[in-house]
Amino acid sequence: MTVLTDHRPAPVERGSSRHGRGFWLIAAVYLVALAFSTVPTPLYPLYQRVDGFSALTVTVVFAVYAIGVITSLLLAGHVSDWTGRRRVLQASLALEILAGVVFLTWPALPGLIAARFLTGLGVGLLTATATAYLLELHKAHRPQASGTRFEVVSSAANLGGLGAGTLVAGALAQFVAAPLRTPYAVFLVLLGLSMIAVAAAPETVTAPAVRPEYRPQGVRIAGPRPAVLVATTSAFAAFAVFGLFTSLAPSFVAGALHHPSRLLAGVTVFVVFGAGAASQALSGRLTPRARFLSGLIAQAVGLVTLAAGMWTASLPLFLIGGAVAGAGAGSLFKSAVGTIAANAPAQQRGESLAGLFLIAYLGLVGPVLGLGLAGRYLAATTSMLWFTGLLLALLGAVYAKDRWGTN
Repeated sequence: MTVLTDHRPAPVERGSSRHGRGFWLIAAVYLVALAFSTVPTPLYPLYQRVDGFSALTVTVVFAVYAIGVITSLLLAGHVSDWTGRRRVLQASLALEILAGVVFLTWPALPGLIAARFLTGLGVGLLTATATAYLLELHKAHRPQASGTRFEVVSSAANLGGLGAGTLVAGALAQFVAAPLRTPYAVFLVLLGLSMIAVAAAPETVTAPAVRPEYRPQGVRIAGPRPAVLVATTSAFAAFAVFGLFTSLAPSFVAGALHHPSRLLAGVTVFVVFGAGAASQALSGRLTPRARFLSGLIAQAVGLVTLAAGMWTASLPLFLIGGAVAGAGAGSLFKSAVGTIAANAPAQQRGESLAGLFLIAYLGLVGPVLGLGLAGRYLAATTSMLWFTGLLLALLGAVYAKDRWGTN
């Protein structure tokens, strides 16, 4: 889940080892910050047990996070282009630290909602800024090298971080006392260290002599309409899979599949995001067309396998389906980003990618909210099977539009 923005790079010392160290520091910060955003995922069944709220409430809490991300993207996703990368990253980390304090001190439902919104605001600030920062540090450290290192590391920090947060939180909740507090205490320490890491990294943006007039980030996506439609629908479908696993999947595994382990809840989500990060890294050698088709096919096959696992109450099939669907979603989203970046003019690339992310985050929250609402009237397995069926139909529409609408 990366966004590239147009920027004014500062004059830098080419090949500087300082920028090489800064690259790895910011990659670590990126990973920690996104890992923090998924800490509550394996804990939702515990919150439900303590407060007695429903699966629909879990999806509402998750939706609040996505609303925070979208709000932040709209209002401030682009301001680091003139205020500097470090300043915006420090603001995003401050929001996440505040969220961690709320999680730690106010574990009731209102506190959970407030903390998730603050986390979303921080992530919306972070994503575009950290990605652009990594690209600039990579170019400053290795000016003659290809962008492969940047692509692999940013993908690993992004999706890998999202998966790592669930794994660490699930393990801590399983084996350490105070499962609704200890994971946040650990990540508050890591976020504090991340603040120090950002301060130690070199700035890559020179503030303009005259600061541009502030305006919210636009949502226009430049490029041929058929290609834009395929890319945005692909991003929507990919994020719908990620949304499923970061909201309701842990509760489904604990309830319908009868595996209440908190560690297993974390592993379940880690498998999906880990597979997505791996597929993004490994698909770099594929042509854009091959990457798109492989992602589409993998996500479809994964969803069918996932449905079989749900229908037969088979945890191994469920996990295999999640891994394959996650791998497909990772490749499909990377294809969508590549399409928008390649077709948008340079002066509209950041705005266009931000627009893509806004649609993707609608995919993260919209279908999952529908799934939570359906769960009030249907069995969990039935509503999950409907969810996979609708996603398969959407993937079929994406293929049809690409096959006949862009040629």
